[in-house]
Amino acid sequence: MDRTASRRAVLLGAVGVAGGALAGCAAPAAPVPEELVLSTGPQGAVFREIGAALAAALADHLPRTRVVARESSASVENLNRLAAGEAQLGLASLDAVMTEPGRRPPGLSAVGRLYDSFLHLVVPAGSGVRALADLAGRRVGVGLAQSGTAFTVRRLLPLTGLRFQEARLSQADAANALAAGDLDGFLTLTGIPTPAISQLAARVPVRLVPLAEEAVALANAHPGPYVPATIPATTYPEVPPCPTVAVPNLLLARDDLPAPVVETVTDTVFTDASRIAAGHPEARRINVRTGIATGPVPLHAGAAAWFRSAKR
Repeated sequence: MDRTASRRAVLLGAVGVAGGALAGCAAPAAPVPEELVLSTGPQGAVFREIGAALAAALADHLPRTRVVARESSASVENLNRLAAGEAQLGLASLDAVMTEPGRRPPGLSAVGRLYDSFLHLVVPAGSGVRALADLAGRRVGVGLAQSGTAFTVRRLLPLTGLRFQEARLSQADAANALAAGDLDGFLTLTGIPTPAISQLAARVPVRLVPLAEEAVALANAHPGPYVPATIPATTYPEVPPCPTVAVPNLLLARDDLPAPVVETVTDTVFTDASRIAAGHPEARRINVRTGIATGPVPLHAGAAAWFRSAKR
């Protein structure tokens, strides 16, 4: 029996009672949930695209469960939904999860690390903005209020002393506003390539502003989640490579989600990665080797069981 079939067998039998010598004294296994909500991201975001693809794959592996991909502002709203029990699974950047060194939101653990997000500063190709400091006093998109972008920008700006006019917009709305001349630039912490930027670059010439100094400042001020990185030249049409900062993204689960369910979720993420990646290039980075590297966020018991079995 292959691993996927075995996970289904575990779940389909989860409402039974252990047999054999333990019959009559073992408690029933945890039931399969009727509904499983995966909190994702806004229009134009990689979180939204990959979350929807993952939910579709999970629906096949959890036939007794209604799996729902629910759009959100992204990381911070996803964490709030998980804490409130409004979602059982959610995507979040590591910096938003670890708001303080060594601490994580209670009641949550990791299914696995998926891929990294990169902080983009997008401006028109002909703009005079050559550095973050050039945005002083200008109108800049900074993500929705409960997004990972807004969280990271709130950390970054005090380190620079920079002030500008903040516009709370999703990636898609920020891209449209930039094309219309209503923004001087926008910041977004997102996977690469992100759909909103790809579509914008196909319509109008754009440029990415280097954020190498800002990457070092964030890494020094908040050790752990921030790593200097480069957005490759092949990411967006006619856009050269750009130094910036990267942050790992995790798939999180509530601790009270039954371990057999999370084991199946983990199996789906890492064995159906090619299906999830269809049309979503960033999902091609999902793999077992990096998936277990969730940093200070411990694995859910079900995820830990899957990773142990994957090593056999």
